Amino acid sequence: MNMQIQKQCLFVVVISVFLFWTRVQSVRFDLESGHTKCISEDIKSNSMTVGKYHIVNPNEGQPFPDSHKVTVRVTSAYGNSYHYSDHVTEGHFAYQAVEPGDYMACFFAADHKPPTSLTIDFDWKSGVAAKDWTNVAKKGSVELMELELKKMFDVVQSIHDEMYYLREREEEMQQLNKSTNNKMFWFSFLSILVCLSVAALQLWHLKSFFEKKKLI
Repeated sequence: MNMQIQKQCLFVVVISVFLFWTRVQSVRFDLESGHTKCISEDIKSNSMTVGKYHIVNPNEGQPFPDSHKVTVRVTSAYGNSYHYSDHVTEGHFAYQAVEPGDYMACFFAADHKPPTSLTIDFDWKSGVAAKDWTNVAKKGSVELMELELKKMFDVVQSIHDEMYYLREREEEMQQLNKSTNNKMFWFSFLSILVCLSVAALQLWHLKSFFEKKKLI
């Protein structure tokens, strides 16, 4: 009985941490023909990422209309392409992110007369959520408790890596802030110097003008 309660408590803790920390995007959206819709995801380097998408058939059980096709491209923040499919109704992608930053998944529906609207289901996972735990359980022949411990270990490892990633980003922002403040100091100093120089030049000019006019 106690063992069962421990398993249930452990399961609740793992699921809570898992849902809080892993990145999962599962969305359904409409796309008008002739338009493009992009979805972004902030992914750190060396993170596993998987995604799948499909167009919802407006006539269930019937072939897709010619108008219900999309072109899909996934690119990194630096413009490198990680996935491309043209004129498809469904597809999937999987890759390990090499570059950190915002990755973009863009869906384009070709122009069609009359205009039509496509409904697309898109599921995008990264980090621990992208791991296939079903295969892990089958390959390892592990029990529920061991499987949950493996999940917890991967979640903790993901949190650890994420903290280092955030620390690096914080250091970069601090350096940028320091550099910006330094530049603003010198810019302000030069601005004051220029203003004082102009004021002195104007005083000298007025003094010369009044001396010529013998007013002083």
